[in-house]
Amino acid sequence: MTDRSLSSLPQASYRLLILVLAVITLALAGCSSTRVIDNDVRTFSTLASMPEPPTYRLQRLPSQQIDSPFRAMIERIATEELARVGMQRDDTNGALRLELGAYANAYLPDWPYYSNFGFGLGYGPWGWNPAFGYWGGWRDRPPTLYVREVRLILRDSEGNVVYETSARYDDIWTNDEAIYRALFRSALDGFPTPPQGVRRIRHEIVP
Repeated sequence: MTDRSLSSLPQASYRLLILVLAVITLALAGCSSTRVIDNDVRTFSTLASMPEPPTYRLQRLPSQQIDSPFRAMIERIATEELARVGMQRDDTNGALRLELGAYANAYLPDWPYYSNFGFGLGYGPWGWNPAFGYWGGWRDRPPTLYVREVRLILRDSEGNVVYETSARYDDIWTNDEAIYRALFRSALDGFPTPPQGVRRIRHEIVP
């Protein structure tokens, strides 16, 4: 539509067109600035109230002894999110023992007539198992999906599990920092007395 044709519109119609274009622009801006993350959460707790004292120490499994940027990120985010619900890290005298796990994988959906590819890595109870491969024929491919998952276990001084939780997210988004933060926040939702079992928690994230 040319400037001349726009100017020939009745003034009311012209204003309506401008309003519609403004609404569309705002909607597109909102879509590009806000992302919704739906986390599948499984939580089980035997805690009746906040632990006293509300402290924990991190216990790394044998597979978690090698330093890596991925491990450092997972431990940092978990520490920050536990502090957010009132739990303080004390690796010397912590009352509870914390075990952490995290997993990441990229894959193509197993849809008919599509090839398949996968790559993954893990930190925690799953172990450290990089793997990748390709199988199937070359065809138009569906979008690559990324799965992120975290697991958190708190044990008392006798080794009994008092809090067990995990959260999972599958989508095409790949911002690890934001995704893992949302996952740990979901996993700790309702701490120390969350709803038991499986539920879905939604987060809106502004990049």
